[in-house]
Amino acid sequence: MRRFIGITLAGLGGFLIVVGLLTRTYTGGHVLKFPLNEYVKTQSRGTDITYFSPSVASKVSGATLVATYTVQGDAAAGTSSTAVWNEFSYLYDVTNLTPFQWSTWRFAFDRHTADLVSCCQANLNGSSAIRQSGLAGLLWPIGTQKTTYQVFNPELRRPWPAKFAGTATIDGITVYRFVEHVPPTRAGSQNLPASLVGMKGSSMVTLPQYYTGTSTFWVDPDTGLPLNTTQDLKETLRDPATGAERLVLFDGTLRFTPQSVRTMVNIDNPRRGQIQLVEVTLPLVAGLAGVVALIAGILLGRPRRGRGDRPEDADTNLPQPALGR
Repeated sequence: MRRFIGITLAGLGGFLIVVGLLTRTYTGGHVLKFPLNEYVKTQSRGTDITYFSPSVASKVSGATLVATYTVQGDAAAGTSSTAVWNEFSYLYDVTNLTPFQWSTWRFAFDRHTADLVSCCQANLNGSSAIRQSGLAGLLWPIGTQKTTYQVFNPELRRPWPAKFAGTATIDGITVYRFVEHVPPTRAGSQNLPASLVGMKGSSMVTLPQYYTGTSTFWVDPDTGLPLNTTQDLKETLRDPATGAERLVLFDGTLRFTPQSVRTMVNIDNPRRGQIQLVEVTLPLVAGLAGVVALIAGILLGRPRRGRGDRPEDADTNLPQPALGR
């Protein structure tokens, strides 16, 4: 019975050690995923911004704008491997109490790598013809590395490289900083009256639109969540012949508000706890329990010696010399 218990404990110990290793190296990567039914609202704020207001058909300078981003997951459209989220962004001029711009974005992505995938009626401002690829920027891979990632830029409608640029700390969390710098790049065109941009004639003209921007993301590498984001943007219309700026559509910097940073940290902390549990605590507990069970099993499983097998009894079993008469 003792030997049977020892063999059983040894087998259990080996099993627990394997479970600990698999949980650390394999299972964690499959269990940890971005949620299907996400809901989060954040805001960015910018001061001294210049933009062209379509409502009054003129330039506005020195304005303070607040950008509100609302993200909500479409759980019914997601699967075990793919999530579908919708984002609604809205820019409001709080200086002049005037709406400026809004946009919609529906995107599908891998629930572990955060790579965008083409499915599930993904679209940008209603256009499903735009092929979305790279990272969404709202999410980064679980286990983000110190490397360069392709991040989808909605203004350019294509991905652009975001380079690793160092580390920082937000609320005690070590984050990786990534910078996506876009030099002046053609981003479509607009048709508008020539007089509006100081060109001769009363007819409509088509001017190329250029985008320049630097977006900075502070990402928790464990969870893949950006805890802070800053966007320094400039969009202009240029003369198609000379390349000179004809109209500034937007020029300014939008930064996450402190409350939005706190919101992201509050979302991030429980996910860090899940990762700690799956990748550290459970493997450690399983591994230690396995080692203890294995040692106990080996000790109990060793065959016991009978009394006649003890060294001190060995001499008594040998033939004794006859006593002399």
